[in-house]
Amino acid sequence: MNNNFEKWLEEIQRKIEYEEEETYSKVVIREYRNPRNFGVLENPDAIGEIKGPCGDTMKINLRIKNRRITDARFWTDGCGATIACGNMLTKMIKEKTIEEAADITSEKLINALGGLPEEHLHCSKLAVNTLRKAIK
Repeated sequence: MNNNFEKWLEEIQRKIEYEEEETYSKVVIREYRNPRNFGVLENPDAIGEIKGPCGDTMKINLRIKNRRITDARFWTDGCGATIACGNMLTKMIKEKTIEEAADITSEKLINALGGLPEEHLHCSKLAVNTLRKAIK
């Protein structure tokens, strides 16, 4: 019985991975499976938090020195696409000036991710809007 259960789990995992690969770019999959910037900074210089229309919440914490973002972390209770957006965005803004970070658009984030399915485009907007709130 244990062997059958393990085979069943492996089959489900293969199906999930296949569906992910059919839906998301390799970059999106990499970013949400290994979100290196997921978490919270202690004593951040700036914090942004927004609850999106889909119900996902995102928080972005920034450490800033001389108007340059020296570190960034994000937290979300959202889906894989939201995790990928938060992780990629925090990677994109590190070592950028506040002005350069503020110029990042949802479209630039989507391009960096290699695209997003139509039903997940709002995830990039949530990430960018959260960053802009933190910058303010």
